[in-house]
Amino acid sequence: MPATFKHLKPEDVRKLKNYELSARLMVEGWLSGRHRSRQRGSSIEFHEYRGYTPGDDPKLVDWRVFARTDRVFLKTFEQETNMEMHLFVDSSASMGFPLSDGVTKLDHASFFAACMAWLVVRQTDKVSLHLFDDRIRTSLPLGSTRTHLHQCLNALENNKPGNKTSLAAALERSLPVLNRRGTLVILSDFYEDPAAVFKALNPYIHRGFRIHLFQVLTPMELDLGEVGLARFTDLETGEKLTIHSQQVRESYREAVRQRIQTLRSLAVSRRVDWMLARTDESYFALLDRLTQ
Repeated sequence: MPATFKHLKPEDVRKLKNYELSARLMVEGWLSGRHRSRQRGSSIEFHEYRGYTPGDDPKLVDWRVFARTDRVFLKTFEQETNMEMHLFVDSSASMGFPLSDGVTKLDHASFFAACMAWLVVRQTDKVSLHLFDDRIRTSLPLGSTRTHLHQCLNALENNKPGNKTSLAAALERSLPVLNRRGTLVILSDFYEDPAAVFKALNPYIHRGFRIHLFQVLTPMELDLGEVGLARFTDLETGEKLTIHSQQVRESYREAVRQRIQTLRSLAVSRRVDWMLARTDESYFALLDRLTQ
């Protein structure tokens, strides 16, 4: 891997070799060993028996078991599946919020997206990349080659914070293209109406997509901090406000807590995975949390 990629350096690749993505991420959630999915019908390896239900294929009935027990059981099998992961990276103006070391939220999200893309391609599975603000700015289709990985890394490298965010619009525009069940990984600060986001996610949920939301926020956004009298600028609208942090800190914390809780509750109610991705936590620490 060339050292020219800011979001995936050689030392990062060495660390990534200790991880393995599985399609359990697609079906059940997060990271583990190599995935096998249960398929009914001829396949690679017998998995287990289950009871017969009306409409099941009689060819799967184990008649020897029936002769011994007078009960109808079907064989189920395991077969390795190919993962198809679709990475959505919020590239709106608010993702340009800087950290103390000059790195932005967008950089943090891009680091993690680069890790995920590398892991998927390493095991010859497929990954697509979609960079969005209020529209899809860059969209790379599914691919599994090293060349495709480099295209994804180049897109992340050249990406800059743009306009207002609209994940809902990006998801709606992508729906006709993403017509086969897979995994959605969305990295965003989610500074938009959670109800609109989940309205746009519903068709993906109904199609059987496994969806993972990573809410990327800085410590400053979570806590406001003791900054005293300061002028705050909305990165997406340009609106400015001069306030003393001590006067609003508690109400600000509560508003942030409620916003996060709303998003998390909507995710839980729809069997969507949600995780807070703090920018003061390394992306490898985030991978470690996913494997636990």
